[in-house]
Parts: sequence; C-alpha cells; structure tokens
Amino acid sequence: MTLFELLSNGTALAVLGAALAALLPCMGSAKGVSMVGEASTGMLTDDPSKFGGALLMQALPGTQGIYGLVTAFLVFFKIGLFGDLAALPTETGLFFLFACLPIAFVGYFSAVKQARVAVAGINLITKRPGEVAKAMTSAALVETYAIFALLISLLAILFAAV
Repeated sequence: MTLFELLSNGTALAVLGAALAALLPCMGSAKGVSMVGEASTGMLTDDPSKFGGALLMQALPGTQGIYGLVTAFLVFFKIGLFGDLAALPTETGLFFLFACLPIAFVGYFSAVKQARVAVAGINLITKRPGEVAKAMTSAALVETYAIFALLISLLAILFAAV
C-alpha cells in the first residue's frame, strides 16, 4: 500500500486530524509551560513566597494542550475508534482533518504567545508582587483565541455526519 493510498483512507485522515489536534497544542503547551517555569525559577530564587502566583502563571499556557486532547478524544469517539470502528469515506476523513486544524494550529501558537506574556507577567510580579491579577489577566486574554479555535473545531466535529 502506498503512502497516498494510506492517507486517502477516510479513517486514517480522521485519525491524522485528531493526532494533529493533540500533538501541536501539547507541543506548544510544553514549550510555554517550560518558558514560564524558567522565568519563575529565577524569581523564586530571590523570593520563594511568590510561588503561588508563579504557579498560576506557569499553568496558563498548559490549557491549550488540554483543548487539543479533548478535540482528539471527541474525534476518536465520533469515528468509533473505541468501539465499532467503521471505514470512513475519504471526504468524511478530510472533513475531520480540517475540523481539527483550528485547534491544532491556534492551540500551538497561542500557548507559545501566552507563555511570552506570562513571562512578562513574572517579571512584573518580581518587581511588584501585588500585581499578580494584572499579570494573569494579560496572559489569559491570549487564551481567548485558543477557546475560539476550540469552539470551531468542536462544533464542526459534533455536527459532522458520520
């Protein structure tokens, strides 16, 4: 079986979409959480009492990975991967693949961009410990776009005709 034949199978295309939906946001979240963790560690060496605020800031870019996993599991359930898996037409597989792309790409990029804002927030908290809420709000605003992408992906998957 050639690579083209394998990828033109609708079920394989749907699983590819689910894999991208999980893979890319999880990669972005891992990168983002590590970026904020590095900045937090520097702050905590000077003042360990700021751990609570630092932990909240570090957790923010991790949510995109969760969104990607939710999307992937929804695809798996929708196509019957955990039960009665049936062969999907190529068109249906392509539909699932394209439905997963919003959260796949926006999830990755928003996690990394949110981490950059969160790192700036860590710098703010370092100098002004009482500004945790402002730092969190700034970082959380970036997540709005990951939520929009999640909604688009989930709605497309939920209403897909299988």
